[in-house]
Amino acid sequence: QVQLVESGGGSVQAGGSLRLSCAVSGRTSSDYGMGWFRQAPGKEREFVGGITWIGGATFYADPMKGRFTISRDNAKNTVYLQIDSLTTDDTAVYYCAPARRGVIDAHIDNYDYWGQGTQVTVSS
Repeated sequence: QVQLVESGGGSVQAGGSLRLSCAVSGRTSSDYGMGWFRQAPGKEREFVGGITWIGGATFYADPMKGRFTISRDNAKNTVYLQIDSLTTDDTAVYYCAPARRGVIDAHIDNYDYWGQGTQVTVSS
């Protein structure tokens, strides 16, 4: 069974940067890639982007293009989410989830497993 451990969150001032990590155990050959989502208080879970394990192709939600960078280290079974020029609107719990249906997109139903999330709090 897949296990996901997100880390790297914290409290940061606006304009700063963070790199979040998602360590994956229990990967299978059917794992296409990983998606990153975030959920702000009182809001629905929102797609940030994702990356394929093979080839490292990246996908980003349109609002996330530019400040968000997703990468992976296959040897460590870890994916990363770099967030630059943080704003208070980035305050949320950030989650990773394995994409196992050959697609990385915003549809929550395409993801079966979720980590516990890592909190990012941005202050002005």
